[in-house]
Amino acid sequence: MTKASFQIGVKIMIYTVTFNPALDYIVRIDNLTMGSINKIKQEQIFAGGKGVNVSIVLENLGYDNVASGFIAGFTGDEIERELKEKGIDTRFIRLPKGMSRINIKLKSEFETELNGQGPEVTEEAIAQLRTQMDGLQRGDYLVISGSTPALMDDDIYGNILKSIMDKGVNVTVDATKGLLLKALPYHPFLIKPNKSELEEFFDVTLYHKKDIIEYAEKLKDRGARNVLVSLGADGAVLLAEDGNLYERKAPEGRVINSVGSGDAMVAGFIAGYMKDGDYGEALKLGVAAGSACAFGDGLASKEEIMELYNQM
Repeated sequence: MTKASFQIGVKIMIYTVTFNPALDYIVRIDNLTMGSINKIKQEQIFAGGKGVNVSIVLENLGYDNVASGFIAGFTGDEIERELKEKGIDTRFIRLPKGMSRINIKLKSEFETELNGQGPEVTEEAIAQLRTQMDGLQRGDYLVISGSTPALMDDDIYGNILKSIMDKGVNVTVDATKGLLLKALPYHPFLIKPNKSELEEFFDVTLYHKKDIIEYAEKLKDRGARNVLVSLGADGAVLLAEDGNLYERKAPEGRVINSVGSGDAMVAGFIAGYMKDGDYGEALKLGVAAGSACAFGDGLASKEEIMELYNQM
């Protein structure tokens, strides 16, 4: 396969930016006892972070992409090594101090997450990222997702979108309240809140699908071109740029892993849309990818995704 880069060319490409990538340390304990020593039954370590997850699932689906963002220390080395091993082109910017975070995903009677803060991103590093953005061309896809390290302003996503607004790049933003809302005036191609995030954005409790759709429409009114709301076992709804509402139920299955399922949905949606520009098919592949991740152990393979896709 021909690998992508940030150089200007004729091929439409996909780029992901993860400001705060991580090593996800997943541990399973049969019965967690607080204040005591617990024996780990199973443990795994994966490169993680929302944009990193999107890159991995895109690669699994056969879509070359470039993974960028900021890394530091020995943990950053391992994140980059793992992605390269999977065949993903990387353009990470190395920070001079600190280390990329380690996130602990504790699976017992309940799922508990302990997420690290991450290293400080310098002004020089941000300038390097802006230089990378100069290589984007019309029609390319850019995914900016996840949290930012401590001390970074929450207008950074909006500033990036503003700087490339005239390039004709299809930007996806999947982030928390401040980061996302300040990016909306620059008309991202896609945003993907889940139900709880939608409630947080507007400080409301949403009980019915019609209410979810109403508040998703408010995000569209603020500037988002397409609003994809993930609803867990209920699938997802899409308020599309073509003016239509698309809905897709999730396939049946037992949820054993929630980590990365939303990111897999983003990857599936982009892959489906790039194939033929059909929003309905993009939503179908997105829901299949998210569900395959939730039903399996780790990020889903192409075979796992397409098995569910063909059942829907």
